[in-house]
Amino acid sequence: MDFQVLPAKNKDIAVVTGSFCINTVDDALELIANVSHQTGCDGLIVEQHCLNPDFFDLKTGFAGEILQKFTTYNMRMGIVGDFSAITGKSLNDFIYESNKNRKIVFADTVEKAVAILSV
Repeated sequence: MDFQVLPAKNKDIAVVTGSFCINTVDDALELIANVSHQTGCDGLIVEQHCLNPDFFDLKTGFAGEILQKFTTYNMRMGIVGDFSAITGKSLNDFIYESNKNRKIVFADTVEKAVAILSV
């Protein structure tokens, strides 16, 4: 698991590089622990394709489980990808509300995710 650390306004943010994916809750916990211990960051960014597709099917509950772990361990998370094709109202509402909270954010570029997480 590799990271690139980017400077941010409040605290640096780690960008996950390489091929690590979050397929299980344990993967999320491993990621949180590694980012915290290896970089000292309390924020991280992953690419959309690094999340199990179940994350984007809210009926599975997977997104809720993952986001609960990030909240519990006080780790901010940015998810970078193209969300323009999402047509489901529930998922669009979820993304909108998450971005308002600024703890878990969805953005189309790393730079935008860093900017939102830095506020």
